[in-house]
Amino acid sequence: MIVERIMTKDVFTLTPEHTLQDANQLMREKKIRHLPIVNTQKQLVGLVAQRDIKNTITHLLNQDEEKKILQTPISEIMTRHPLVGHPLDFVEEVALLFYEHKIGCLPIISHKKLVGILTDSDLLYNYIELTGATKPSSRIDIRIKDEAGILHEITGVIAQYNANILSILLHPDISPNHQVISIRVKSMNPVPIIRALRKEGFDVLWPNTLGMDL
Repeated sequence: MIVERIMTKDVFTLTPEHTLQDANQLMREKKIRHLPIVNTQKQLVGLVAQRDIKNTITHLLNQDEEKKILQTPISEIMTRHPLVGHPLDFVEEVALLFYEHKIGCLPIISHKKLVGILTDSDLLYNYIELTGATKPSSRIDIRIKDEAGILHEITGVIAQYNANILSILLHPDISPNHQVISIRVKSMNPVPIIRALRKEGFDVLWPNTLGMDL
């Protein structure tokens, strides 16, 4: 999946000449946490986060100073040369940027102009959608050996019960040379599938609730 499919295209922006008060008011009205700062050619020149404004205001000592600082141009506190992405970047590569640099948003640039913005909330929503957790379904976790052909065998068992697979995720297991595969199937009663998997010798980790007759 590419960034263009999940980014916000109608981006609220301000210019460097706008004030902290303008930024604070716009963030409150639109319920957003990040504001790209652009010039008259719609080119990105900076980025202001809600925390930038809060951190600035918390250093004030009295109301007079607060009123004064709120008239400060955004250009004095914005982050210059922020990290940016492109609409055709892969979402997983962009997610790595968020993780490594601990950022909350990524302006998306094409032909030197701002065309969208991607936030950590967008990535989280996209992840939840990819897992199929928003649909009526059941999750089955299976410990497997790191060998070729295992996934084919598992999906073959599931196919016998005409259960559609919504998502498949792999993550490392604590046991050497093993992985845990999490499969979400479009079924609210996975018991027959689990029984069949165990009959074939697969180590089903979840569901495995104490007292559950599986």
